[in-house]
Amino acid sequence: MKDSMRDSPPSEKVYSGDASPELHNTKSNSEGQVVTYDNAPQPSFLTRLGVTPDSFRQRTLGDKHNQLNKTLKSRHLNMIAIGGSIGAGLFVGSGSALGTGGPAALLIGFAIIGIMIFNVVYALGELAVMYPISGGFYTYSTRFIDPSWGFAMGWNYVFQWAIVLPLEINVAGLTIGYWDPDRSIDIAVWITIFLVIIVFINIFGVLGYAEEEFWVSLLKLFTIVIFMIIGLIFVCGGGPSNGQYSDYWGARTWYDPGAFASGFPGVCAVFVTAAFSFSGTELVGLAAAESETPQESLPKAVKQVFWRITLFYILALFFVGLLVRWDNPNLLGNGSLLDVSTSPFVIVAENGGIPAFGDFVNVVILFSVISIGLSGVYGGSRTLTALAEQGYAPHIFAYVDRAGRPLYSVIAIIAFGPIAYIAKASDSVTVFNWLLALSGLAALFTWGSICLAHIRFRRAWAYHGHTVDELPFKAAFGVWGSWAGFILVILVLIAQFYTAVKPLAAYDFFLSYLAAFVVILFYIVGVVWQKGPFFWRWRSGTWLRARDIDVDSGRREIDWSHFDALKAKKQSWPAWRRVWDFCF
Repeated sequence: MKDSMRDSPPSEKVYSGDASPELHNTKSNSEGQVVTYDNAPQPSFLTRLGVTPDSFRQRTLGDKHNQLNKTLKSRHLNMIAIGGSIGAGLFVGSGSALGTGGPAALLIGFAIIGIMIFNVVYALGELAVMYPISGGFYTYSTRFIDPSWGFAMGWNYVFQWAIVLPLEINVAGLTIGYWDPDRSIDIAVWITIFLVIIVFINIFGVLGYAEEEFWVSLLKLFTIVIFMIIGLIFVCGGGPSNGQYSDYWGARTWYDPGAFASGFPGVCAVFVTAAFSFSGTELVGLAAAESETPQESLPKAVKQVFWRITLFYILALFFVGLLVRWDNPNLLGNGSLLDVSTSPFVIVAENGGIPAFGDFVNVVILFSVISIGLSGVYGGSRTLTALAEQGYAPHIFAYVDRAGRPLYSVIAIIAFGPIAYIAKASDSVTVFNWLLALSGLAALFTWGSICLAHIRFRRAWAYHGHTVDELPFKAAFGVWGSWAGFILVILVLIAQFYTAVKPLAAYDFFLSYLAAFVVILFYIVGVVWQKGPFFWRWRSGTWLRARDIDVDSGRREIDWSHFDALKAKKQSWPAWRRVWDFCF
């Protein structure tokens, strides 16, 4: 079948959801993919940067230099993959998880979610390299699972990021309170400043987002590395004499007060914090559609995720669990991401006698939450634009200007930012807890859908006579990895359901599981959208069978002679280099 596939007419080249059947001025790149070049003159640099009146004009099909998938560089994609989602979930929320579950539960919960994310990102990488479709992974649910479920996942993802934006802006405002405990400057002033910063960076489109993400990710990774070095010194008893860690510390917190704070329920309670901490990892697949060379940079970026999970989450939290007691008074009452003073990273610095590092960590938290807010605008706007292109949202949101900005979609997501001013209300914590409940489980449904879409793709790929040898990039553990990721998502949802019903209180249940009902509502709306108001009269469902799944249109064009030559070259490499290529 591979030979017939190689002899078949070329697939359509996809730009931002619009197919262009002409493949003129093409040649093969270093990875064997066909790349299209256009000799048309480019707009000015300032127009492409988005700062001229001409940049706000609507993109045309002939304006191929400003499509959404033509801007990001490999270094941007790598940093989005490695450090893009590190934010308040890790730096602040881990304190809540430690206090609820204990150090062992903290590691178990984050490790399980990490295994899940590893398989999710590899499945997403295989699909994104094969089908360079702008607007993200929700389109894979529409194409390989069920159009109605794709509708639900698309709107769920938009809704998730629209809610995360005001949450992160509010956390940024409260972070300032670490240095201004008397609130001499009203928090509304800081919320306004951070909202203006987010709007300003978005003027520069994906270029502004990518550069910000690159440098802030470097700062976050540098901070975590420094923390782990300090943590190792403290555990060995090398801390300053004015701190707690001047004598050998070891693993005493695992014995007193213990490894688990509340047994199995504590482990289950860690899952939501861990899921929130990893939220945004999937953005690397969304950003790949705007990369200059996604077929080269995306596989490399996907491989970095394993090291981020292992080094920058698991190892950092291992030191947190060693150095901070789960019954530490500073952790008590830390029930949300809004209490930035309870960051375990700051607690370690203060207990260790180096409060200046605690100040530095809070600066990093400040940059991190603004970064996540920008990621919210980026992810939400691109998905909303894709929904509009598919006819699942008002067509106005399909507007993309000459700078590659989905203009009205960006405005729509930023419009949720002023919700952060609720922090001025007396019951603001309650309101933000409900907002967090709306977005807390949303990521789990997204990740489960990515794994299921990959499983369905592989099934349809085989049904139509193709083999895995025809895939330019393959998930590390194939379809079995996606099954593992999907099953873990189901188990985590069950565990979270257990923690939600355990208190036997309606308030606590909906606070923990509200996002599931939002997804169900979106799915019902999607079915009605697909079938009409009398959908129950239809005998056929919207689930796609393998024979009905189209695996060819929109597929990336491959130069097979070049691709096979490159594959043979890699097979001739020595073992150490093949291992290095597999890992990095």
